[in-house]
Amino acid sequence: MSFRLAAYAVCIEDGRVLLARHMPPKGQPVWTLPGGRVEHAEDPFDAVIREVAEETGCDAVVERLLGVDSRVIPAAERTVPGGPEHHNVGIFYQVRITGGRLRPEPNGETTEPTWTPIPDVTGLRRSSLVDIGITLSQTLPPTGHVAPVEVGGLIQH
Repeated sequence: MSFRLAAYAVCIEDGRVLLARHMPPKGQPVWTLPGGRVEHAEDPFDAVIREVAEETGCDAVVERLLGVDSRVIPAAERTVPGGPEHHNVGIFYQVRITGGRLRPEPNGETTEPTWTPIPDVTGLRRSSLVDIGITLSQTLPPTGHVAPVEVGGLIQH
């Protein structure tokens, strides 16, 4: 089983959420939240700000912790075929963009950072992370835990 600790930015302004298109080397592209792996000895708080800058070209500040999601993704459901079962622990932060200009990640797998109207999200092929982040932002559960998000249709791990 593989394991990853990641930090994700939930940026919502004027009824729109900031998404980026993830273009994996293998598998189909999906829309996702800005964010990614927390590096060795890196604070997740710092990681989410770094990831927003790398993937979108924007400067950001963390406004609050939204919650933590821990899930095991069966090998058959991963967006990258042929990989092992995967355990992802995601820390979700409410983030506000303070500057910069949207641009794709240089030499990376993330392209097309886009402000997307929240009602339009359901029609996108997207990572389950998007639904988790929006749900945490809208419900602000006191425990920081969101019920499991059912994966199917256009939603993928």
